[in-house]
Amino acid sequence: MTESLTLPIIDLSSSDRISTAKSIRQAWIEFGFFYLVNHGVEEEMFQRMFEESSRLFSLPLEDKTKMSRKNQRGYTPLYAENLDPSTTSKELIVVNCLRNRRLERGFLHWSFGRNYQGPESMAFKRSAGKQLIYLSALALNLDEDFFDKVGAMDVPMPFLGLLHYPEIYSASAHKDFGMITLLATDGVPGLQVCRDKSQQPGLWEDVPNISGAFIVNIEDIMERWTNCLFRSTLHRVMPTGQERYSAAFFLDPNNDCVMKCLESCCNESCPPRFPPIRSIDYLKQRFRGFIHESEGFSPLMLADDNGKSM
Repeated sequence: MTESLTLPIIDLSSSDRISTAKSIRQAWIEFGFFYLVNHGVEEEMFQRMFEESSRLFSLPLEDKTKMSRKNQRGYTPLYAENLDPSTTSKELIVVNCLRNRRLERGFLHWSFGRNYQGPESMAFKRSAGKQLIYLSALALNLDEDFFDKVGAMDVPMPFLGLLHYPEIYSASAHKDFGMITLLATDGVPGLQVCRDKSQQPGLWEDVPNISGAFIVNIEDIMERWTNCLFRSTLHRVMPTGQERYSAAFFLDPNNDCVMKCLESCCNESCPPRFPPIRSIDYLKQRFRGFIHESEGFSPLMLADDNGKSM
């Protein structure tokens, strides 16, 4: 029987930012995951988002196909991924969070095509993602605005992935490619993490849902940037016999941001493990591997600042 994992709980409203940063550092090192509470998104908004997500996925396939995925945005149907079709599949809608005044007010505004405009029914607030970036910089013993200074946040790449798992379907073991993911679930269980990637067979632990909390995980870009100090943890979704909805907010750095090993994460005894690389070049490399390897995901892959394929 799989055991439940007790993840740290990070309170984004805490006035003690140094203490919060230290807690985030410990969480990134030990787990690569934590719960985020008091993030400014009302629980009612979660409910409205999942109601709207259910409505979208309940549309006839013909209507959903009109939103077919282009440049990593739009609708992906069941069985479209190169995975075991017997159990591993899901429906996915990737939403481009447009950089406009509505986003500045904290709303994710999306469109699925020329003739379809989705409602602003989910308020994953940009401020929550930005605060996590600032606190992560402090956690790395850097200036709070470090990632602003290096251009990572000049034109950040925020995307929302709406996911639907029918009763018997799941997501295979994978890691996310980008910077930070904020995940909201509808309360149906299934998410599991494997903290020791080298262990065979891996020990998988359940991640229970906490109502109103985001489940936050570090992604591969941050693991590389921190010289593997922070952990990008293997995770999966197992079938539970219940229909499951979730929503993942991906925050990736500007395409042209050069990821060079952080000075606070290397020294003579621990030299940089990876050469500098532009964010978009790294993601393109990972995407090529993704086709043949796993389900690791970043909706930014193969898209430039204007959403055009590269």
